[in-house]
Amino acid sequence: MKARVANAGRARSAGLPASESKRSPLAPKSYASLPPLAGVRMATGQAGIKYRDRTDVLMAVLAPGTQVAGVFTKSKTSAAPVEWCRKYVGGEARALVVNSGNANAFTGRAGMDAAKDVAEAAAEAVGCSAREVFMASTGVIGEPLPGEKITRILGALAERASAGGWREAAGAIMTTDTFPKMATATATIDERKVTINGIAKGSGMIAPDMATMLAFVFTDAKLPTSVLQPLLNDSAAKSFNCITVDGDTSTSDTLLLFATGKGGAHPPITKATDRDLASFKKQLDAVLLDLALQVVKDGEGAQKLIRIDVSCAQSDAAARRIALSIANSPLVKTAIGGGDANWGRIVMAVGKAGEAADRDRLKITFGNHVVAEKGQRAAGYNEALATKSVSGREVHIAVDLGLGNGAARVWTCDLTHGYIDINGSYRS
Repeated sequence: MKARVANAGRARSAGLPASESKRSPLAPKSYASLPPLAGVRMATGQAGIKYRDRTDVLMAVLAPGTQVAGVFTKSKTSAAPVEWCRKYVGGEARALVVNSGNANAFTGRAGMDAAKDVAEAAAEAVGCSAREVFMASTGVIGEPLPGEKITRILGALAERASAGGWREAAGAIMTTDTFPKMATATATIDERKVTINGIAKGSGMIAPDMATMLAFVFTDAKLPTSVLQPLLNDSAAKSFNCITVDGDTSTSDTLLLFATGKGGAHPPITKATDRDLASFKKQLDAVLLDLALQVVKDGEGAQKLIRIDVSCAQSDAAARRIALSIANSPLVKTAIGGGDANWGRIVMAVGKAGEAADRDRLKITFGNHVVAEKGQRAAGYNEALATKSVSGREVHIAVDLGLGNGAARVWTCDLTHGYIDINGSYRS
């Protein structure tokens, strides 16, 4: 593992956050290997915001002219960094600063001042305007951010920033995560190769209205913000907006997409509908979905990944609401966690979703086994087969409403005592 930057700018040998020693059983067997990306240099450092003996600040230095798009939490109590990014997204970006251990949310005027101080310090270190600095914070809500702990190491981070270091970057932004989340893909634009790299963090407080807790995606393609933004909106809707861990939307949800323009030279792209973007769109979707599923697999206390497919609803929107009603139900999630094929809880979740449903048309399937249909338990129901279907690491639940053509797919995880253990002592 490459050396990281310590408080005073000295290189230090440090592992990833201690939580990685308690990796989720759903964690990938091996990490993605992200290649260096032209126009992006990274460094991580230890500011000591909350954690000891681990990195907690990430700084990415971006090439001049880098374009940025973003989607953010719809929470009415959004964090100061979210407000800062909302104000300046759509312009150019020269730096990204992310800290873990403190969300800088619900911190009043002091929180906005701290965000501004971080932006100005990063701008000075990189040589740009503060409005070209983007940031995010994750951790405890309501605690004042000790911004000076971050600003005093940014100069050293900017100086030491280098290509590579993606695993270290993903590790520095972790909180209750048990593994760093990374994904990469290559695409072509008019037969010119471009790269897409992404990192994310998230484990609890996951029910995004836009993205996940924090995700940062970088490409060396030369794409203007007017193209990036609709691409990002569409891709987030099919990935990060389709996951939930606990039904709680964070104050800090931030997804940023940066395009440095330093990759293979391709013809100018001016519209998100350009046919030359077909490969790029496909691979962007793949990277975002990969990151989103890693977040669910790292859900706090999670032991199982649950995929929920709703079909034949009156509309796609109706199908989505029903799917999320199932995915966010503590009764459904605890049943799956305990290996209990309690299909009655699916019936309950469908009924409370507020969308059209006909008891006699409803069909529920666990894995390949139909458990309920025609208004009652399925004639061929087998308890052993149903139980087996919800006992593995990955569980599939399908609900057919029998009413129309609407469909949706969402992912969640089970709810175990581990979630209580983590969140009952989070601040300590």
